[in-house]
Amino acid sequence: MTTDRNNGGIKVLTFGCRLNTFESEVMRREAEQAGLGALSGGAVLVNTCAVTGEAVRQARQAIRRARRENPKARIIVAGCAAQIEADSFAAMDEVDLVIGNDDKLHAHAYRALPDFGVNSTEKTRVNDIMSVRETAAHLVDAIEGRTRAFIQVQNGCDHRCTFCVIPFGRGPSRSVPMGAVVDQIRALVENGYREIVLTGVDTTSWGADLPGKLSLGRLVDAILREVPNLPRLRLSSIDSVEVDDALLDVIAGDHRFMPHLHLSLQHGDDMILKRMKRRHSRAESIAFCENVRGLRPDISFGADLIAGFPTETEAMFENALSIVDDCHLDHLHVFPFSPRPGTPAARMPQLDRALVRERAARLRQKGEAAYVRHLDAMSGGQAEVLVEKSGFGRTDQYTPVALPEWLEEGIHRIHLIGHDGVTLTGQPAALRGAA
Repeated sequence: MTTDRNNGGIKVLTFGCRLNTFESEVMRREAEQAGLGALSGGAVLVNTCAVTGEAVRQARQAIRRARRENPKARIIVAGCAAQIEADSFAAMDEVDLVIGNDDKLHAHAYRALPDFGVNSTEKTRVNDIMSVRETAAHLVDAIEGRTRAFIQVQNGCDHRCTFCVIPFGRGPSRSVPMGAVVDQIRALVENGYREIVLTGVDTTSWGADLPGKLSLGRLVDAILREVPNLPRLRLSSIDSVEVDDALLDVIAGDHRFMPHLHLSLQHGDDMILKRMKRRHSRAESIAFCENVRGLRPDISFGADLIAGFPTETEAMFENALSIVDDCHLDHLHVFPFSPRPGTPAARMPQLDRALVRERAARLRQKGEAAYVRHLDAMSGGQAEVLVEKSGFGRTDQYTPVALPEWLEEGIHRIHLIGHDGVTLTGQPAALRGAA
């Protein structure tokens, strides 16, 4: 997914995850401080993703299009794909500068830009990401309007899943200190934000590199305790095997923690999970979902799943399909397996690409049917909905709702009338005589 945001003379193209969305806002702000907005031709910042080969291809395509549409602009490429494949991006005639995933968050990287026409070696400024040991607390004042903000609490990853290149683009796991996170959230809430989303590359590993016995659960508990006027707190993708008892206590006991978790499952077959070098089994995933649903019956689960992993048989793929029902998943992010150069999975026996695409399509169909059941179950009931902009909001479970355009931003009790297969339709419950 790509987002395109303009701010004066700076245009930002974002690919990939929510953490990239957050970081793109930091990039824009730092580039403004460095004076890029005043350049006669403007500037285009491209924040790339490396999770699949398709994401890298789309980034290159967007860079070429950006040059055609902005012939005099400075094009600066950053992000995971740029970190991993710096030389190949620098070799593109359209690119003026390639910077690393750490430097992209600091104004100094955007100052003293190289002149046009320099060779690719001179326009590459990418450091050794594995040497980075700290993650700064960056405060962003606006991402999704004035209602929801993403906060980066962690970066990097110490795990080595066989299909993944992200650790080489993000570096080792490192956490933003608890006090800095709480201070950011307090400032955002005082500025009118009603929902905060905690993001990271491996969010559930938060705290392992900090002094003391810290965990994500302790961070979440501290946020809710120290910022009592925060209406909603939400997590982005998590790894269930790292969830601690403190987080389970918050899920069960604090209604301000939103009942939606997106799980990094990746597959439902034990042999494939082993070959992926994942740290959980199928049974553990199912048990986790059952346990959390017992603590919070209104919880909704999403998950990342990969189709067509090397050596995947039809029986193994059937286990990927059935995990959707066994974990009662409502939202799926389906990825057709994409061999990434340098990863162990790229050296395993590959499936035919047509078969990979066919299985990904079947898995998406399974996910679409599960999502429709989720919408059916919600229709006819009521929910607390955060209105994000005119005519649109989201429920506690992050489900989109179409609303009357006159309804002002904020949290409202909404009667859910029905859905169109993608979005619920709602109207204020007060209009139906509800309290």
